[in-house]
Amino acid sequence: MIRTALPTDLDAIAALHTRARATYYRGRVPEEAYAGDAELARTREGWSRAVARPEAQGQVLCAERDGELTGVAAFRTADGETTLTQLHVDPAHWRRGTGAALHAACLAVWRRAGIARVRLEVYEHNLRAQAFYASHGWRRDPAATPSGSHRTLWLEVGPASGE
Repeated sequence: MIRTALPTDLDAIAALHTRARATYYRGRVPEEAYAGDAELARTREGWSRAVARPEAQGQVLCAERDGELTGVAAFRTADGETTLTQLHVDPAHWRRGTGAALHAACLAVWRRAGIARVRLEVYEHNLRAQAFYASHGWRRDPAATPSGSHRTLWLEVGPASGE
């Protein structure tokens, strides 16, 4: 089930985010950059701001199975540009369609809002995420300059099927 995140989800979202990030940061960046109490508190605070954001400025969506949070996605619209800021699936739930369901839910929201194009940044070493996004139509902008250790991808949203 995909639903809008609630403030009561913040601890579970922050913990899931930390577990997911560890899978692609471990061995590449210092552990304190993605794990530990201070980073968990910073992560929770960031998610708290995202959950509290007015719907016109973005949303946080949760995937849930049998009462357990299995994935989370967040996007934000500012200055006329929409960015998929986060999409994480708990590693224990990989390859079960959770990411695809979250992505489809985001697409539905973007289409209803008339959003034509969305951007995201993906960690250059997160090849799993890059493959996922490519399979869902996200493309690199060949004219874009890499943003540090991240790559910028774009998605042309297009109308819903049958429109």
